[in-house]
Amino acid sequence: MSGPKERAVFLARATYRQRRLRDALRMLPVLGVVLWLFPLLWRGTGGTGIAVQYVFGVWVLLIVLAAALSRGLVPQAADEATEDTD
Repeated sequence: MSGPKERAVFLARATYRQRRLRDALRMLPVLGVVLWLFPLLWRGTGGTGIAVQYVFGVWVLLIVLAAALSRGLVPQAADEATEDTD
């Protein structure tokens, strides 16, 4: 009297990676806001010049991270077409 067996959930590896890349790209603005708030916590550690350099450094870092992560993305229409064939 065994019921129907529960099937293991299988996600295609490429689809899973695409979703995680999109999740990481969606979190970049949150990371940027958190990193940009750090200069507000600094108390007399060097002045405005260091804070401005830090803000622009974070800005460049976010651009580089977004470019690196977006290289691995496949356009969504192509991603949906591969899901239909599986």
